[in-house]
Amino acid sequence: MSARRKAVAIAAVSAAPLALTALAVGPAAAHGSMTDPVSRVAACYAEGPESPRSAACKAAVATSGTQALYDWNGVNIANAAGRSKQIIPDGKLCSAGNDKYKGLDLARADWPATQLTSGNRTFRYKGTAPHKGSFELYVTKDGYDPAKPLKWSDLEEKPFLKVTDPKLENGDYVFDGVVPVKSGRHLIYSVWQRSDSPEAFYTCSDVVFGEGGNGGGGGRGDGGGQGAGAEASAAPTASAPSDKEIADGTDKSSVEHDGHGDDDPKTQATATAAAGTDTESGSTETTTTATDGSGADSSTDAEPAGATENLAETGGDSTTSYIAIGGATALAIGAAALFASVRRRTVSGGRHSR
Repeated sequence: MSARRKAVAIAAVSAAPLALTALAVGPAAAHGSMTDPVSRVAACYAEGPESPRSAACKAAVATSGTQALYDWNGVNIANAAGRSKQIIPDGKLCSAGNDKYKGLDLARADWPATQLTSGNRTFRYKGTAPHKGSFELYVTKDGYDPAKPLKWSDLEEKPFLKVTDPKLENGDYVFDGVVPVKSGRHLIYSVWQRSDSPEAFYTCSDVVFGEGGNGGGGGRGDGGGQGAGAEASAAPTASAPSDKEIADGTDKSSVEHDGHGDDDPKTQATATAAAGTDTESGSTETTTTATDGSGADSSTDAEPAGATENLAETGGDSTTSYIAIGGATALAIGAAALFASVRRRTVSGGRHSR
């Protein structure tokens, strides 16, 4: 083999692992849902998409099918970019305006709920792909009527909790906050806005404030106006899906990863390691903001915490491709150009030598 041909072969072989490396370290597609207090979609998934137990989850399946539950971690808007209140219509907050999840928007007072008390609480959000970003949690106002479609005006104006880049423990984002004083049935709405992408994720978690039982405060009046013929009886207790239940349904999920991630919980250890998150020491910096009784928020817009610089950052917007794709493509194009250039010189040199 001539020296030039050896150079071509070396260039081609060397470029391949570089391109693969660029893909490997690229950002995983962020997916997830609140699991404490558990979201509607996660609670219904835990009941079993094919045969849910509760009347509300049965109604959700009748409205939008089982696939929405298998895709429990994909209630998102790809190009939200902090504009959630502007782009999600009233009455469609729980589905984020996505018709696929329209069953989650049913106005009923019997959704499976989590018993909640005011005061300090630890929240958990199952992050099936780790990413930098901010979580904002809103609670409904006093007088909230679950038998009516949820509107933005039903939520308190300011989030009662805002946290940036919380620590990741065993696949869960974990953060603490102070639950405001409420009574009866309410709803906690979460917005997870990524800081490395315009994508955002949304959840509705049904909760009941008060001592004892899970049903008190569930219905208002005689339950009139509840969707899909729901009964005004006490709602069942909501449960989060186990890791096994999540793993068992992965094959039936249609959530697209675009080659950037894997929602299979069996691979989360790898994803977490790639993200540079130290779950033992909790080295990921967390910034938490709680509002006071007036609803005032002393924080500014949430920014990424500096301790998580190893997490993938695209800096992307609606017109920006992922770094992983761009980097790998650039390397591949460069390798091809190098190959062609050397080959032309080789051929040209050969012709001159004749």
